[in-house]
Amino acid sequence: VQLQASGGGLVQAGDSLRLSCAASGLTFRSYSIAWFRQTPGKGRDFVAAIKSGGGALFYADSVKGRFAVSRDNSKNTVNLQMNRLKPEDTAVYYCAASRTVINTSMNKDQAYNYWGQGTQVTVSS
Repeated sequence: VQLQASGGGLVQAGDSLRLSCAASGLTFRSYSIAWFRQTPGKGRDFVAAIKSGGGALFYADSVKGRFAVSRDNSKNTVNLQMNRLKPEDTAVYYCAASRTVINTSMNKDQAYNYWGQGTQVTVSS
């Protein structure tokens, strides 16, 4: 299984970015996909997730109303549209996959088996 995150960059506060997570080596539609982010010296924080099957959506309170996660099962891809970015959104963003994660654990990094390499998002003020 491989997950490839892309789309990060340097933007100004208020701008938008779209991250993508491309997956291979798995039955994509059977996996829930999540985005986490990490800053130096801290653990990974949950950002958003999309469930397998019906595609239920989950968001951290800090990004609700600004970020939107979606999936394209035909392309084995999950996108994270990030709008109205803030300096505090600066982090390395990782995508992660799990076939067995339950709804109450969608925001827990230990629930995910596979991880991408991360993409840096930097938001300047």
